[in-house]
Amino acid sequence: MLFAKMGVPNDQLAFFTTLLYFPWFLKGLWGPFVDIFRTKRWWIIAMQALMTVLCVLLTLTLPHPEAEMIATKATSVGLFRWTLVFFIIAAFASATHDIAADGYYMLAHDTKSQAAFIGIRSTFYRIASVFSQGVLVYIAGQIENRTGDIPLSWQVTLGVTSVLMLCVTLYHCFALPKVEDPLPTSPSKEGKSLSKAVWKELGEAFKTFFTKPGVGLAIAFMLLYRLSEGFLVKLCQPFLVDSRATMLRDGQIIGGGLELSTDTVGLLYGTIGVACLLLGGILGGIYISRHGLKKSLWLMASALTLPSFVYVYLSMAQPESLWLIGSAISFENFGYGFGFTAYMMYMMHFSEGKYKTSHYAICTAFMALSMMIPGFIAGSLELAVGYSTFFWIANACSVTTFLITYFVYKRL
Repeated sequence: MLFAKMGVPNDQLAFFTTLLYFPWFLKGLWGPFVDIFRTKRWWIIAMQALMTVLCVLLTLTLPHPEAEMIATKATSVGLFRWTLVFFIIAAFASATHDIAADGYYMLAHDTKSQAAFIGIRSTFYRIASVFSQGVLVYIAGQIENRTGDIPLSWQVTLGVTSVLMLCVTLYHCFALPKVEDPLPTSPSKEGKSLSKAVWKELGEAFKTFFTKPGVGLAIAFMLLYRLSEGFLVKLCQPFLVDSRATMLRDGQIIGGGLELSTDTVGLLYGTIGVACLLLGGILGGIYISRHGLKKSLWLMASALTLPSFVYVYLSMAQPESLWLIGSAISFENFGYGFGFTAYMMYMMHFSEGKYKTSHYAICTAFMALSMMIPGFIAGSLELAVGYSTFFWIANACSVTTFLITYFVYKRL
């Protein structure tokens, strides 16, 4: 949303924001380092402190493109080189924080306590999703409406984020219990021995993963099941805020966007839409627990793909009714949340065995890759054909979803 509102063209916007997936794709490679250096608590606080500093730097260095550049979508992403550098470092910090937080949670709670608090943990994760994609975007929109200054609105929003991150970091410095023995801060003989054992374990986990029966089909499923969504999710928000005006390109009329305000997108897509996404995930979990993965697979594949056609309608009809637009967004998000449950369950199913945790981490790497591959080309494709044709092409990719579902269904 930040880059879309700043007038960065869709091809540059999609490509460079997709790079932010890389830390999550690669995080399993430095996971063992988090285990053998310092404590999980230290990593959690250190990464939160680093993200706080990065939010401050983003606030202070955010470029202010000219209004004409923003209006014509002629802002080069090169103007945001430092913004991208800080975002990439923040992505590495966030991925590392995720590794440490998962490990800390398991250390700080026994099995019974983990079960008791897992609901609270997942609830706060959902609240964070709504807050980041909804509330923060809504704040930016409100400031934009009052000042008419788009760069200023995002600078203030990043400043608010900095203050919140600082408060969370300071709170955790005192609130997080010290449940671990201190680990060495520099390699010792014992530390090197532990490191060697960890890397050996990691190598064995990779070896056993890629020699599992049906690993080729599993990787194909992880890469192709969400292919259509990989295209859609990159340009849904730019489509919602782009101008409605049609453009004549090479003699062909290309449909524009819906020209919604930033705060409206924060409300409809980031708050109500994300809430529907999470509701779909919850109901999908209940459904699959009652009927099993195999019996749920076709319904969930349909739920994942078919609601996406609402964007074809929105791009062709360009309705003005916020009720209609909001309902379409909510329906698509709910379907995606419901259908995505099968994807998560399949990864858990395939990860079963001695190295369950490591194998699941490898699966999540392929999950990140499944969004990176279409994300790199989504913006260039949209600029070549326009939103309407782009959404048709994205939905046509749902054929791969049903095709790979067929082969997985036969194997389950």
